[in-house]
Amino acid sequence: MYVFLHAVKGTPFETPDQGKARLLTHWEQLDYGVQFTSSRKFFTISPIILYFLASFYTKYDPAHFILNTASLLSVLIPKLPQLHGVRIFGINKY
Repeated sequence: MYVFLHAVKGTPFETPDQGKARLLTHWEQLDYGVQFTSSRKFFTISPIILYFLASFYTKYDPAHFILNTASLLSVLIPKLPQLHGVRIFGINKY
């Protein structure tokens, strides 16, 4: 989910925006950048539900819990509205 929504830039098809979307990730293009829409809420809630299920079924084993928490944070932090269009350390700038 992280790679598809936050690392891949551009669009898989030609768009009429004259190249504006080529510098944006799929998450930034979703719903034309409008925050807190139903599709964005779905893509935010689904990793949280998977996190709770994975934690429950591993019986909160410390090793799995740390790995699951790290992966959850790596997916949720880029979805914050404050990070819309921000490239941390210049990664994925071009």
